[in-house]
Amino acid sequence: MLISDNNILGVSDPAPDFTLPTHNEGELNLAWYQGRKNVVLAFYPGDWTPVCSTQIPGYQNIYEQFLNCDCQLLGISVDSIPCHMAWAKSLGGLSFPLMSDFYPHGRVAQLYGVLTKSGYADRTVFLIDKAGIIRFIQRVKPFELPDNDELIKHLAQLKKG
Repeated sequence: MLISDNNILGVSDPAPDFTLPTHNEGELNLAWYQGRKNVVLAFYPGDWTPVCSTQIPGYQNIYEQFLNCDCQLLGISVDSIPCHMAWAKSLGGLSFPLMSDFYPHGRVAQLYGVLTKSGYADRTVFLIDKAGIIRFIQRVKPFELPDNDELIKHLAQLKKG
């Protein structure tokens, strides 16, 4: 499998389309949101891990802000749907989908240039506007959390137009 962790997409690039299964809504397709909503793709290494167990509930805590900015939040890891379902339940439920990039393993993470040599997604957040263009990228080290304030600031700017 080709690992493209040095070929991350850039701001102003079109976001590659994909369809993945989710823990709560069946399959979702990125292209469906074009013209309807901004999208945040939050790639994370894995369910049940310490930093991810802070990152994902942190999004739940500010979920209303995503809604207020006309944005759909999508969490993505290489974990399976049963794993996502159990983890979401252990977190008390989530208002947004966790997408499974399980099979073919890491295909979407590879498309976005965030699949690591160890087979996990880097902790990277992409903000995609309603036209399907990447407007903000935040890539952090595996043991760091993305800056939600910075993300919401960029979302608010998109909402203003």
